[in-house]
Amino acid sequence: MAMFIEDNLVKNYYGYMQKYVYVKEKKMKKMITLSLIGLFVFVVGCKKQDIKPDDTIKSIETVNFSDEPSVRGDSEIDSNLKIVYFDFDKSDLTSDSFEVLKENAAYLSKKSSLKIVVEGHTDNRGTAEYNLSLGQRRALKVKDYYVKFGIVPDRIATISYGREKPIIDENNEVAWSKNRRAETKTLKK
Repeated sequence: MAMFIEDNLVKNYYGYMQKYVYVKEKKMKKMITLSLIGLFVFVVGCKKQDIKPDDTIKSIETVNFSDEPSVRGDSEIDSNLKIVYFDFDKSDLTSDSFEVLKENAAYLSKKSSLKIVVEGHTDNRGTAEYNLSLGQRRALKVKDYYVKFGIVPDRIATISYGREKPIIDENNEVAWSKNRRAETKTLKK
């Protein structure tokens, strides 16, 4: 009887081990198959592809500079020259800015010896490169308005600081609206 029990135990153990190995092999095959599929998807997905320019993205407007006075040196705030504010992501002048620029141009007409610099500024949203370009477009819009009002272009320099010189260094609409501006300053001689 002991021999019979021993044979049964061995057979049961052997059968159990066969099932255990079979289940382990099946799981291993499944894991290897999934790994190979994942590797295939990764390799196919990361295939080197030619990058083609996207025609839907508008290129940044090229800014042409005319002969301008040098902005090297210091500029100073003249309390008679007011700041012009802009809408988000715009360089177009608003109706409020026309009034301010009209007053600034009248003052500059009286002070014909003053050389000025128009500084373009943006809020802190957007890339540094984009904001520098937007700030320059804002400064050029103000300069164009002054020239249309009779200010000699040789007296007006432009520079963009983008988001580098905020008036209010916070992240809220009030701060952003104050930072989107063009400042007209006098150049020291």
